[in-house]
Amino acid sequence: MTLFNSLPSSVLQAGAIFLSIIIEALPFVLIGSIISGFIDVYITPERVYRHLPKNKWGKIIFGTFIGFIFPSCECGIVPIVNRFLEKKVPSYTAVPFLVTAPIINPIVLFATYSAFGNSFNMALLRAVGSIFVALALGIFLGFFGNGSIQKENRKQIHEHHFSHLATGQKLFQVFVQAIDEFFDTGRYLVFGCLFASLVQVYIPTRILTSISATPLLAILLLMLLSFLLSLCSEADAFIGSSLLSSFGLAPVLAFLVIGPMLDVKNLLMMKNYLTNRFIGQFIGIVVLVVLLYSSLVGVFL
Repeated sequence: MTLFNSLPSSVLQAGAIFLSIIIEALPFVLIGSIISGFIDVYITPERVYRHLPKNKWGKIIFGTFIGFIFPSCECGIVPIVNRFLEKKVPSYTAVPFLVTAPIINPIVLFATYSAFGNSFNMALLRAVGSIFVALALGIFLGFFGNGSIQKENRKQIHEHHFSHLATGQKLFQVFVQAIDEFFDTGRYLVFGCLFASLVQVYIPTRILTSISATPLLAILLLMLLSFLLSLCSEADAFIGSSLLSSFGLAPVLAFLVIGPMLDVKNLLMMKNYLTNRFIGQFIGIVVLVVLLYSSLVGVFL
């Protein structure tokens, strides 16, 4: 107790905020990691491919919404999408899945609902934003894009094969995959929670007020912040809710929508598998649609 009493009150306040955010978020990260482990072991790209619709519009819509029942954290979504592309799943199906799967799955929607004080509206706005981005990318790739979006020298990647394992071995692999993802995700969560707590304690309110007074600037700032923090979609809502009072609805919504689609770790993984031309197109479309969507929400809500 003597050690804590000797610390400045601002440090203690930041520590309390940090712990409150991380304690709320960790259960969702754990549940999401376990579900992701089950998907990695039991669900293969071939099974998804067999259920694809026959027409192009159907495939775009299928890719946009399949993430609701085929969830994946954005921490591992790029290699999964690359596997789909290898199995001849069209890019206009795989890329919409890439942007919506980490957002519209039930775990993330429930985490968003809980983080914002049981707000159904916030969860819905986040899901709708991701759907708009997915449809824009799907339409662009399906009707205007040309050529493969994969790098020629990275068409084949390492893929886990679990089909030959016994039931007990498969369950063991589920938890191996889940533990790996939990600890990999946890480090981003810790950094994000620490940053959010420091922002609330040490950045003067007048600075945040001046930024949030210019909606476009505030939206762009939180989009950049989301990119740099590289948070897990199962936990970023808790960071976003802590920024709501300082920045307002539209910037925080932009933070929540763009984060799982475009962050540092995802961009690095994309550069391994996908062409630079497509990555540039992807960034441009995502940023533009998220900016327009969050701005319109800010005007009308």
